[in-house]
Amino acid sequence: MNCRFCKTLLSNIFVELINAPASNSYLTKEQLDEPETFYPLKIYVCEKCKLVQIDEYKKSDDIFDKDYAYFSSFSTSWLAHAKNYVEMISNKLLLDENSLVTEIASNDGYLLQYFKEKDIPSLGIEPTANTAKVAKEKGIEVIEDFFGSSLAHDLKKSDLILGNNVLAHVPDINDFVQGLKIVLKDNGTITMEFPHLLNIIKENQFDTIYHEHFSYLSFYTVKQIFEAQGLKLYDVEKLTTHGGSLRIYATHSENNAMNISTNVNQLLEEEKEFGLFDIDIYSGFQEKANKVKYDLLDFLLQAKKENKKVIAYGAAAKGNTLLNYAGVKNDLIEFVVDKSPYKQGKYLPASHIPIVDELEIGKNKPDYILILPWNIKDEVMSQLRYVKDWDCKFVVAVPRLEIIK
Repeated sequence: MNCRFCKTLLSNIFVELINAPASNSYLTKEQLDEPETFYPLKIYVCEKCKLVQIDEYKKSDDIFDKDYAYFSSFSTSWLAHAKNYVEMISNKLLLDENSLVTEIASNDGYLLQYFKEKDIPSLGIEPTANTAKVAKEKGIEVIEDFFGSSLAHDLKKSDLILGNNVLAHVPDINDFVQGLKIVLKDNGTITMEFPHLLNIIKENQFDTIYHEHFSYLSFYTVKQIFEAQGLKLYDVEKLTTHGGSLRIYATHSENNAMNISTNVNQLLEEEKEFGLFDIDIYSGFQEKANKVKYDLLDFLLQAKKENKKVIAYGAAAKGNTLLNYAGVKNDLIEFVVDKSPYKQGKYLPASHIPIVDELEIGKNKPDYILILPWNIKDEVMSQLRYVKDWDCKFVVAVPRLEIIK
């Protein structure tokens, strides 16, 4: 395999999580008796540009099909994040009724609805039909397609192009960034948010790895990718979302109106000091992932021996990575609760754990609730605080096993 950015032959393995089905390929009851397709989950790191990446075993148009199960609006904290962003960026870029905002991977309109409230024209690009349908019902214009240079030529140029957690999802990252340049106005801005590779390594967030994520990104590498397409990063912010993310600000390399923030060099220095410029830092991640796996299995097996009832919360993609790598099945976790009605009534891939609504918690009164989307654990614990009535405890497995009393 060659690096999807710089085409260097890849030989350094970052982590190998064996084989797994696509993390968002939830099953119907009828599908439980059918064969499942598993794909290798081996992640490489490029020795030259330090892009951490997976081979494209499963094609993106198979993953992001018409029945994509992830709807952004079911997380209240994510909605608040989106609303705050819209307020901030509208003021920062002086966006008004004469501007145009384009969001790539606009999902169910979770973010563009706030631009609509401000009467700022917007357009969503979203390949999954079911999420796009929900956005359209909110009055948001959506083009149902994958974004790239070909589609970019057909679009109006935008004052702001944004993408939250999409840069890691694209197999051809060079073509994607080329498309950004094509559709950006001369004085426009691009913002992209993505989980920060530094935090993934530092906090052992191996469950962020799944087939839908083709790349795992440092600021150092993203800067190279954007510069190769004639774009410059003029600012960057650290975010707490998804266990630690970055929000980058980019514009045309020839746009001298945007001064380079001191944040750019400060973050590059931080990444260099952490070791992201050197290949050595990327070794040893396998052992960290294995420790989480073993500790989780120890906890679940001990709970089983003690006749304690364990359920999970959040049918999230990261949870599927964790459960499948650990080999957990529905004999150790009885069910998983999820707020999304699009997931309820289905089953997690490979583990075949049933997905139910929250009412099942009160009916079953579990002893432990394993929070799979650990990045929103505070939101979940607040929502489920009533379980303390029967001394139920919360558990998270990443970055280390923790029983929260």
